[in-house]
Amino acid sequence: MPKGLVIVESPAKASTLKRYLGKDMEVLASVGHIKNLPKSKLGVDVENGYTPEFVTIKGKAKVIKDIKAAAKRADVIYLAPDPDREGEAIADHIATEIGAGKPLYRVTFNEITKKAVQEAIKNPGVIDQNRVYAQNARRILDRLVGYKLSPLLWDKVRKGLSAGRVQSVALRLIVEREREILAFNPQEYWTIEGVAEGPQPPPFDIKLLHINGKKAEIGNQADAALIEEAIRKATLAVTKVEKKERRRNPVAPFITSTLQQEASRKLRYNARRTMSVAQRLYEGLEVGDEGQTGLITYMRTDSTRIADEAVAAARDYIGKEFGEAYLPKEPLVYKTKKSAQDAHEAIRPTDVTRSPDKIKKFLAKEEYALYELIWKRFVACQMAQAVMDVTAVDIETGPYTLRATGSIMKFAGFLKVYEETVEDKKGEDEEDSADKRLPDSIAKGDPLKLADLSKTQHFTQPPPAIPRRR
Repeated sequence: MPKGLVIVESPAKASTLKRYLGKDMEVLASVGHIKNLPKSKLGVDVENGYTPEFVTIKGKAKVIKDIKAAAKRADVIYLAPDPDREGEAIADHIATEIGAGKPLYRVTFNEITKKAVQEAIKNPGVIDQNRVYAQNARRILDRLVGYKLSPLLWDKVRKGLSAGRVQSVALRLIVEREREILAFNPQEYWTIEGVAEGPQPPPFDIKLLHINGKKAEIGNQADAALIEEAIRKATLAVTKVEKKERRRNPVAPFITSTLQQEASRKLRYNARRTMSVAQRLYEGLEVGDEGQTGLITYMRTDSTRIADEAVAAARDYIGKEFGEAYLPKEPLVYKTKKSAQDAHEAIRPTDVTRSPDKIKKFLAKEEYALYELIWKRFVACQMAQAVMDVTAVDIETGPYTLRATGSIMKFAGFLKVYEETVEDKKGEDEEDSADKRLPDSIAKGDPLKLADLSKTQHFTQPPPAIPRRR
């Protein structure tokens, strides 16, 4: 049988792959990039088509030597850095060092499982030069912007700071937002809220919603005091009760950006920490008798697409674990943005039956937390809608309309597993009291007693500051 050589980026991934590929396949790690633009000069020939000058990274000479020696022993070579632009550039640099003479292929692993790895080896491709050019363009642009701008930061701000295509634009956005905040002129407004009691308990919250049929806008304390007094003196009764069924759809499986956002909200991880933990879950961890196993698919993706076999596995799991009521009639498909490259699947567990509780004892705290988030989001994305009965109660007195809202969960659906955290989602006119109880028998004409009423001063807020990296 021909001897093969597989070259990956990470030693952890190399260790996982060795278990799947057998003794006839040697696996080495480049430990990231082997070449980069030089530190001592610009490294880009702007007079000749912006040609980059890549040099061997300090400390990588031995890695290159080992790869070349292994390539001589092999009959066929598979370049398997991560399946993104950066990985493509690493593969290209390794190929250049190895040179011609032996069959050389590019393979990518969307997930580090035995089946996926063996399928990739059976169906190898070639290096995508367009991806290589794209990565080179990013590096060149970084260098053209940053090489001359960074020294200015060292002189004016602090030694060691860097600037580039991302930092420079981000800094401008921050400055522009800060100027908006400084120029913002806050406007005063007041709200009036209270508690009403009907013929049957419990008491419930009410809020002034409309004045003369228009959104209540109270600009000063004097007007607020007059309105409050008028409502206190009025005889209150229910003038309208509206009940309607509301359905909530599950959210799409994670892509890179939504994973980072949700990990920040739910786990308080910054983007770097999230991606570092996700990388470990992708490359493989020791999971009991299974050994070193890749737990999630590749975590750099802009696509919500899910493989058919993964959807089928999720539906089978949901049916068995939660019952047929939680399973939609047809698999749910999520639209990917037109601008997405759609090169990889959404981020999902490699095996949906590997629930977080089953493997918790094998994972570090942060690995478990992120895996649980990814697993729950994936399972929920193929579950049925949540169904709620939402009730809105209007109380009209003269020109004023007050409203109370509440809801009852009829069927949890996907919320049994996962609920997305969305900040600043609720507006003043929305049904934002979904978890509040109203009397079951409340009806039009019911007299109401005002148990409490208060006016509260507010000021409009400037646009939020762009969050700094924690």
